[in-house]
Amino acid sequence: MNEIIRLENVEKEYFIGTNVVRALAGASLKVKKGDFIAIVGPSGSGKSTMMNMIGALDVPSKGEIYLEDKNIAVMTESELAQIRGRKIGFVFQNFNLIPTLTAKENVSLPMIFQGVNKVDREDRADDLLRKVGLGDRMDHLPGELSGGQKQRVAIARALANNPELILADEPTGNLDSKTGEDIMKLFKNLNKDGTTVVLITHDINVAKNAGKVLKMKDGRFENGKSN
Repeated sequence: MNEIIRLENVEKEYFIGTNVVRALAGASLKVKKGDFIAIVGPSGSGKSTMMNMIGALDVPSKGEIYLEDKNIAVMTESELAQIRGRKIGFVFQNFNLIPTLTAKENVSLPMIFQGVNKVDREDRADDLLRKVGLGDRMDHLPGELSGGQKQRVAIARALANNPELILADEPTGNLDSKTGEDIMKLFKNLNKDGTTVVLITHDINVAKNAGKVLKMKDGRFENGKSN
């Protein structure tokens, strides 16, 4: 399988006052096309920082990160923003939908930023909302949707620009257990259709839905390996 993301001995340090916090301590990871990987660990284990590295939301203090053989660790913020917009779709615990836009408009938004014409982006938004089971909710505002429906909109939005990778951060964290199970079934179906998924979670039961579970502790993967 083709490699999408590769992290090599990545370290990340933050300064809080005069104190240095080492969030990642030499972590390495490979994500291949078609993978469904869950990264699990308690608060403070480094999994959120790992998400930021995989998603090109931050750069490492040391080490290298390759996206399709391009070293994103040395890119400018403008270059990183372009990478995020084209290559990575994000799904967050709090949905991050724009409350004044309909479901369809929320899904269309990333395509506007990529210059997709109106007809094409509306057609794709329609198709994606039907794919996640919301064909009858396209014109509803987020405030008119349940938590599970909001997350489905967020997943459709993440798929808008046909990204190489879906990165989901605690996507069931604000949902009841039954709705959370439904959302995980949707991720599993997307993965079966060829979508690469990396899931960040503290919940081992959620993580078990993935094809591979990696446990983080003290800024690195518990067994010292990720593949």
